[in-house]
Amino acid sequence: MNKSGRSFYLYFVIIICLLLFTVWVGTLRVPGSGYTRGEFERQMEKNEVAVVTICPNKDTPTGSLKVVLKSGEERVLYVTDVTEMEEIVRSHGIDCAVESVPEESWFLNSVLPILIVVVVCVFFFVMMNSQNAGGGGGKMMNFGKSRARLTMGGENKITLNEVAGLKEEKEELQEIVEFLREPGKFTKVGARIPKGVLLEGAPGTGKTLLAKAIAGEANVPFFSISGSDFVEMFVGVGASRVRDMFAEAKRHAPCIIFIDEIDAVARRRGTGMGGGHDEREQTLNQLLVEMDGFGVNEGIIVMAATNRVDILDPAILRPGRFDRKITVVSPDVRGREDILKVHAKNKPLGDDVDLQQIAQTTAGFTGADLENLLNEAAINAAMDKRAFVRQEDIKRAFIKVGIGAEKKSRIISEKEKRITAYHEAGHAILFHVLPDVGPVYTVSIIPTGLGAAGYTMPLPEKDEMFLTKGKMIEDIMVSLGGRIAEEIIFDDITTGASSDIKKATKVARRMVTRYGMSDNIGVINYDDDDDEVFIGRDLAHAKNHSELVSGEIDREVKLIIDDCYRKAKEIIMEHEDVLHKCAKLLLEKEKINRAEFEGLFDTYYPQPEEPGERVGEEQ
Repeated sequence: MNKSGRSFYLYFVIIICLLLFTVWVGTLRVPGSGYTRGEFERQMEKNEVAVVTICPNKDTPTGSLKVVLKSGEERVLYVTDVTEMEEIVRSHGIDCAVESVPEESWFLNSVLPILIVVVVCVFFFVMMNSQNAGGGGGKMMNFGKSRARLTMGGENKITLNEVAGLKEEKEELQEIVEFLREPGKFTKVGARIPKGVLLEGAPGTGKTLLAKAIAGEANVPFFSISGSDFVEMFVGVGASRVRDMFAEAKRHAPCIIFIDEIDAVARRRGTGMGGGHDEREQTLNQLLVEMDGFGVNEGIIVMAATNRVDILDPAILRPGRFDRKITVVSPDVRGREDILKVHAKNKPLGDDVDLQQIAQTTAGFTGADLENLLNEAAINAAMDKRAFVRQEDIKRAFIKVGIGAEKKSRIISEKEKRITAYHEAGHAILFHVLPDVGPVYTVSIIPTGLGAAGYTMPLPEKDEMFLTKGKMIEDIMVSLGGRIAEEIIFDDITTGASSDIKKATKVARRMVTRYGMSDNIGVINYDDDDDEVFIGRDLAHAKNHSELVSGEIDREVKLIIDDCYRKAKEIIMEHEDVLHKCAKLLLEKEKINRAEFEGLFDTYYPQPEEPGERVGEEQ
């Protein structure tokens, strides 16, 4: 804490102490003497009293008697009526003196409260003046002071060697490390040190970890702050914090300023929301000026992370502010294996754990997902009171992370179980038969925390960069498999396929409007999902196609869905025996794995009772 901050708190403590002293003085009470009226009257009868002085209070007729005995002892008697006691004293032949009524303390009752009020007013007036004057450490309540957390070079122990699975990204950032370590060799050849590096990518890919590793690698001070820390309800506070942060960074140059979730403060301006002078836009304007304005911020590199680069203001993305834009993608199979090795260092693994196999079966997982997977596996091992993690623990964690916690205690009727069994069996058959989806990892009729009555979990065996038309068609067919199985077996349908229908419709619409996969519509983009309101786009925007085209799009989407429904139904009808066998096995075991399911295609199971009738039909 700086000197100004300590002075502020010292003054504040002094004022509070004065207020407490005033309250204490006002409530101060004189303790009783223990001298009673009966004792006093007995002493008067024995003629032991020499002098009595009556001292009335301001709250008449209360007061006290100062009694001097003939032995020289002085006593004090507190009474409720001094007039009555005067008569009693004089009746015993004792002359008594009467003192005047005490006056109130003018200092405690008048001067001291006014003095405290004046001191408080002067104090806050001085503090507000210092804030308006722009004093760095004197801002009242530190509203305008930067909330960036400073980590010195020796305190940051994270290096690039500890970041796994991001080889290309680390190579790009290695240049930044060289800039910070030896800026002179670049300036000699006329190279300008980059002012900003923007890390973009999906959540959990390691953007923040990369920034920390850069600071640790370069061994320079590291200022970290979140974009939301700039925005307050008080006008001008965000801009003041930006100024204070860069002023502090100049004193520690060369250094790195890292702004996490920069989209909270650098969102596109002029959206019609909040006007042109709202607090967020003022903060953004100040950030733009500090990064590339008339001022000079030599030796300061600004790093930022976001997963919504599409809503950032174009002014902050130009060269001179963010010179480098690095996309942090989800790791491939080799990267996932390296990440798993890093997170498995502090976890005792059993002999049956194969990290390479886990990496192959976790396509699409980010670094955060993999860390969570191993952590859940370790929790499973601890709950089973084991000191090491087995492959089975990782499998259970894989289902929990990918699908959700299973609700085994939930009571489900036999009819619902049978419907769910055939529904999931329909999905599983299509996953197995169609070449570009699957294979099946687990089929279950145990309810999950996502509100599903069961699940069929595929196992992608390879990383894919692009989606083909054939794969998207198969995805739609798989989504419709559950509804088709219900229709075939029960001659009725349920609401359980609502999420499947939604998914299938979404894929089909994107095929038509975004990817140009419809012959009738053509290779034209009619998708306007990127123009959502409240994420930085205009409130009102015109539709980029006519109503006639909208109707044509709807017809094309329906044609795709209907064609996929027909093809999927043919496949399931062709493998109806497997449908029955899978449903029967699910009703027996509630959950089956890949080997058990694939064995159904080679093993003969007897058909359900009364082969002439479908399961579930009313007798």
